[in-house]
Amino acid sequence: MDVTLRNARFAGSGDDLVDIGIAGEKIAEIAAGLTPGERDIDVEGRLVLPGFVETHIHLDKSCILDRCSSKRGDLNEAIEEVARVKKDFSEEDVAERASRTLRKCIINGTTRMRTHVEVDPVVGLRGIEGVKAAIKDAAWAIDVEICVFPQEGLLNNPGTDELMVAALKDGAGAVGAAPYTDSDPHGQIDRVFEMAREFDVDIDMHLDFGDDASQLDAEYVCRKADEFGWGGRVAIGHVTKFSVMAPETLQKTARMLADAGVAVTVLPSTDLFLMHRDYDHMAPRGVTHVHTLLQHGVNCSLSTNNVLNPFTPFGDCSLIRMANLYANIAQIGKRDTLAECLNMVSTRSAKLLNLDDHGVATGMTADLVVVDNTDPAMAVSELSQPMYGFKSGKPTFTRALPELHGPV
Repeated sequence: MDVTLRNARFAGSGDDLVDIGIAGEKIAEIAAGLTPGERDIDVEGRLVLPGFVETHIHLDKSCILDRCSSKRGDLNEAIEEVARVKKDFSEEDVAERASRTLRKCIINGTTRMRTHVEVDPVVGLRGIEGVKAAIKDAAWAIDVEICVFPQEGLLNNPGTDELMVAALKDGAGAVGAAPYTDSDPHGQIDRVFEMAREFDVDIDMHLDFGDDASQLDAEYVCRKADEFGWGGRVAIGHVTKFSVMAPETLQKTARMLADAGVAVTVLPSTDLFLMHRDYDHMAPRGVTHVHTLLQHGVNCSLSTNNVLNPFTPFGDCSLIRMANLYANIAQIGKRDTLAECLNMVSTRSAKLLNLDDHGVATGMTADLVVVDNTDPAMAVSELSQPMYGFKSGKPTFTRALPELHGPV
C-alpha cells in the first residue's frame, strides 16, 4: 500500500474502526489490521469522508470585492457592479483570483467542482481562459468542470450565443442559464437545451431567483427535461421562490422535480445575503428548505456560489461551513437531517455531477478528507475542521490541530 489510514470510521461503518489502504489512485482495501503502507496515518477514530464536491461556484468573478461598491446590496446592483468591472478583466487577473479561491477550496477538503463561468461580448472568453489556466495549475489537487452561462442574458445580448458555443467546443463540460435576466426567459431555456443536446453535456441553471412563486421557470425546465430525456442531467440553483411556498405547494413542486429528474442546488450564503432587502423588519430568510425536497426524492446539494464579491462579500470556501449555515437557517436539529447536510456537500453533490467513482469503498478513486470528528451530524454541528486531504491517493494538505498550552 502507498497510504494507510488506520483506525478510521466512515458513514455506514457503524462503530467499527477499520484501516483504509490506498494503492496508486484507488482505494485498494478496507479492513481491520492492514499492513502499514509507505505513509501510515493513525486517524484515531475520526471520520474519513469522500472529498467534498462544490457544485456551484463562480471562480471567474471571485475576490473582486475591493473593486466594487455595495450600497443597496441586492441582486441587480451585484450584476451591475460586476458588469462594470469585468470589462477590465484579463486572463492573468482571472487566473490569479481563481487560483486563490481554488487554494481555499482545496485546504477545506474539496476535490471536485463545477464552476459557472460567464461569457458575453464585454468579457469575451477571457474569463474562460483565465479559469482554465487556474484549473490546470490546481489539477494535482482538484478536478474542475466549467459550466458556461450567460449572466446578463442570451437572446437579448447579441454575440453571447456564439461565445457559449465556442466555450462548449473548447471543452466546457456543462451549459448554464440565467433566464431571469433575459428578455425571453423560456427562449433562453430552449436554446440552452439545444446546446446541451448538440454537445451532449449536462445543464445547470440559475433559476427562479425572486420572491414571487406564482410563476416558476422550473415547471418549464421540467417539461423540457421530460421532452428531451435529459432527466438526471439537469440541475437548477438558487430557487429562492421555493422558500415562500406553502408546504403543500412545495411538496407538489418537489414531486414534479423528482419525476423529471431535475436536481436542486441551494446557495445559503448568497441567498440569505441578497434576498428580501426591501424588508425593514421580520425579513424572511429566502433560503429554500432543500431537506424537504429530499423527502420527495429530489437530489439536492449545498454550495458556495460567490466568494468575496457583490453577490456574496464573504467566503472561506468551507463546504462544512455552508452545511452548518444551512442547518442554522433551516433550523435543523435532528441528527439524521444534520447528517444529510453533510451528504449535500459530498455524496449528493457527486450524484448531481454524475460522478460514478466517488465514495469510501474498494475500487473508488481515493479522493478523501479526514475530518476532526467521529460522527457526520456532529461534524456539521461543530464545524469540524478537515485534517488531511487526498486527491487520487496523493496527499494535498495537512492541517494541524490547535494546541492548548495550559497555565504556566
